[in-house]
Amino acid sequence: MTATVVPFRPVPRPVIGLVAGGLGAYWPQFPNLLPQLERSAGTVADRLGKLDAVVVDAGFISDAPGAARAAEVLRAAGCDLIVMFLTTYMTATMVVPIAQRTGAPLLLLNLQPSESMDHATFGTGEWLAYCGCCPLPEVANAFERCGIAFRSVSGYLSDERAWERIARWVRAASVRKALRNGRHGLMGHLYPGMYDVSTDLTFVPAMLGGHVEVLEMDDLRVLVAKVTAAEVAAKLDQVRSVFDIDPSVEGEDLDWAARVSVGLDHLVEDFGIDSLAYYHRGLDGELHERLGAGLILGASLLTAAGVPACGEYELRTSLAMLILDRLGAGGSFTEMQALNFHDDVVEMGHDGPAHLAISEGRPLLRGLGVFHGKRGWGVSVEFDVAHGPVTAFGISQGRRGDLRFVVSEGTVRSGPLLQIGNTTSRVDFACDPGVWCDAWSAQSAHHWALGTGHRSAELAALAELLEIEMVVVAP
Repeated sequence: MTATVVPFRPVPRPVIGLVAGGLGAYWPQFPNLLPQLERSAGTVADRLGKLDAVVVDAGFISDAPGAARAAEVLRAAGCDLIVMFLTTYMTATMVVPIAQRTGAPLLLLNLQPSESMDHATFGTGEWLAYCGCCPLPEVANAFERCGIAFRSVSGYLSDERAWERIARWVRAASVRKALRNGRHGLMGHLYPGMYDVSTDLTFVPAMLGGHVEVLEMDDLRVLVAKVTAAEVAAKLDQVRSVFDIDPSVEGEDLDWAARVSVGLDHLVEDFGIDSLAYYHRGLDGELHERLGAGLILGASLLTAAGVPACGEYELRTSLAMLILDRLGAGGSFTEMQALNFHDDVVEMGHDGPAHLAISEGRPLLRGLGVFHGKRGWGVSVEFDVAHGPVTAFGISQGRRGDLRFVVSEGTVRSGPLLQIGNTTSRVDFACDPGVWCDAWSAQSAHHWALGTGHRSAELAALAELLEIEMVVVAP
């Protein structure tokens, strides 16, 4: 994977609430039990603190009034996820108030002290430290009656499998926070004729959260006009440090792309944009056409910096790119290009912005006299996603407007690629490429994001937190 010098924009960490508890009636009966459970709670707090999150610990509760007090602490903290550690048996009345009053999704932990009990030496007090599993069905049923989503992780304190599942929920909460607090730019107009690219803007805040900022190309035009020669020179230095530049790139076109890139940086900062989708057709080489054609370089640099940007007015794909980026998977603008039945791979990519941080090698800038199907000319990015496991992830919109996640895991293989200024990756989905193409097309839409790693489990956790349908394509 290539290294870039693109500075990454800091991303706010999620706030994870923690509360542990057990049934207070046990404490006078078994004096050694509570200190043991509190030590276990400390272990959980330490492990959560090592994740990329801000942890708010509301302490240890022993009854329903204590749960109500903890709920107020966590509500005031504005938690993105609350972790409730069932250290032993506890009643549903100690859990339901926390779920109801905080307004945050709840993850129940049943982590016993070790892999199994020492049956020969254990008495009732020692056993009670292992029975966090006992209240889980009770709580699940109470949650169902109260209309609260139930999710849990069971294991033991040093169980790395369990901690990976816990970390998955924390990462999902982090992405949910990014979506709920995000400002998603939409600049220009719909690509003519692309029905499926059109997105009902109301469904974005309704289902994902956040705000859609509708921008004009004139917002960019004014900023590009103010770019200084020193800013262009600095941007060109950055470009040369990140890209190999093909001889086909004209100096005038590169200077223009750098100027537009600087203007795009200012646009993102002025409007506080966290993701961007754009398109403008233009005519006869006029300024707006040149702006639209000059965006690929700057959009690629922004994407690598954590502000995903894509063309063709594809708002849902810029959101999919944002999700993969916040999961650490990159996320590059993608569509199908061709099926390779000789090598059993699907060739996919786009003639637009790329996530430079997940390139197999140094990305290339190539000069194009024409952008196929679009107005304008200039420089475009050529690369393939890092070889190895990848996830294709799209957000589709159904007949009634609801959004859904569409996911498929594959592997990028090495092999011959077109040299036409496009991003292209050869993805092996472990089946006939034609069968995959049909199955994916039935669920997805025109564009999607391609990211590194197998991410379906993390995306499933996010879909569950967002209450969004997710379809896995694995023919």
